[in-house]
Amino acid sequence: MIEEILDIQTADGAMESFIVRPERNGPHSVVLFMMDAPGIREELHEMARRLAAVGFFVIQPNLYYRAGRDFKNFGPHVLEEGHPAQVRMRSVRTKMTIPPVMADVGAMIDWADAHPDARAGGPIGAHGYCMSGPYAIAAAARYPDRIAAAASFYATRIVSDAEESPHLNLGNVKGELYMSFAEHDDLAPPEMVGEMGRLFEESGAAGELEVHPDVHHGFAFPERWCYDKPAAERHWERLIALYRRCLD
Repeated sequence: MIEEILDIQTADGAMESFIVRPERNGPHSVVLFMMDAPGIREELHEMARRLAAVGFFVIQPNLYYRAGRDFKNFGPHVLEEGHPAQVRMRSVRTKMTIPPVMADVGAMIDWADAHPDARAGGPIGAHGYCMSGPYAIAAAARYPDRIAAAASFYATRIVSDAEESPHLNLGNVKGELYMSFAEHDDLAPPEMVGEMGRLFEESGAAGELEVHPDVHHGFAFPERWCYDKPAAERHWERLIALYRRCLD
């Protein structure tokens, strides 16, 4: 595979991005892989490589780039309540809103269209974990003619009063959606998941909402305390099948 760390120019500056793609048989369909709140790290790079290994051109941006290049990875203590690393992360995370990230998605689409190894003008996939779950679903609504498949995994605040909250624009989606939640998740409580499920069904958008039993928020991350291999492999099965249906 070919790996690079490149800057993608946006209206707000240079967005450092991890790019990984197959060496042969291009151009390849593009997948936007959006990070969770702890930030870019080798664990996420490994997950991006798994998608590239099955034939996709993967863009994994540092969505914290507006705060500066030092805001990328907050270290192993970022999940500890009250730890300075977590406080630092939240100082950046809480300032992020959906509209500027949607502008970033547009910049990634334009950048990919100009890359010789990416399938210019073709269908694109987008998926996100935790804080980025809503971004992926919102992107399918903002760019319905390009985002043909979008997935969210244990998304936080997927139903909220935020501008462009994913639940508001499901009717605009033309692609297929997959929303995955954990049974035990204080950040995505059953009431919120149920509300999203109801709105999803009413919208008529194509796809599926699935709650995985007996697992916790973060179950797909191999280095997380709650990693659950059967559920994580199911997540890969669902995601890769979605992308193959919609992008190939």
